[in-house]
Amino acid sequence: MTQNASHPDSPYVLHEREGSIVKLTLNRGDKLNPLSEEMLTVLQTELDVIARDATARVVILAANGKAFCAGHDLKQMRASPSAAYYKKLFDQCSKMMLTIQQMPQPVIARIQGIAAAAGCQLVAMCDLAVASHEAKFAVSGINYGLFCSTPSVGLSRNIGRKQAMEMLLTGEFIDAQAACERGLINHVVPVQDLDKTILILAESILAKPAVAIAMGKQLFYRQLEMGISAAYQLAGETMACNMMDEATLEGVQAFIEKRSPAWR
Repeated sequence: MTQNASHPDSPYVLHEREGSIVKLTLNRGDKLNPLSEEMLTVLQTELDVIARDATARVVILAANGKAFCAGHDLKQMRASPSAAYYKKLFDQCSKMMLTIQQMPQPVIARIQGIAAAAGCQLVAMCDLAVASHEAKFAVSGINYGLFCSTPSVGLSRNIGRKQAMEMLLTGEFIDAQAACERGLINHVVPVQDLDKTILILAESILAKPAVAIAMGKQLFYRQLEMGISAAYQLAGETMACNMMDEATLEGVQAFIEKRSPAWR
């Protein structure tokens, strides 16, 4: 999808499905797909439904227009100048970001253009990210006097501290190649190859057992927040549970017998 404008009555997020792959497309391209209250609410609802759907295996998060996401809706924010409103908004956004990380399905960001401020945070919170050569990334709130505090949480868990601080303190954009080298995204490809590259990633994930993917994703993020001893303890418990799953037992037996696993 490449449309640049959205009718006011059109959905904030487009939902498409092909087999086990669900694609959510931010659909306010004419406004650079801001994370307005309405956009956050719709995204939260969509993600919650997908998280409960065992038949959905991979989620692609995309956007229409020239920008992936320009961050929060500053006009909307400026219209309600109260601490209570701002805290509610940022709590709403944080909940949606955490849902991406906590849902069992891997989420792949498809970045065709600019990802700024909370839009850059959105990229950071996805499990995988593929960007076009035209994409650029920034946590640019400081340019308006607002340090990107909540985006810093996701950003600092993707790239090095000094690189993150430079982006946060200057608000300057980095290109897709720099974002890839710093670990914010996985691949940089020509825009015409975005969908093909993402499909290859998705199909590789679909070829593995869903239970192992879901268990592994949960473990990965939980152990990052722990000390190393606790992380190893949790990882060991997770692997023991994983080994007892029928799909894993079949996979190991197939390896022993030098054949392809017969996963359903």
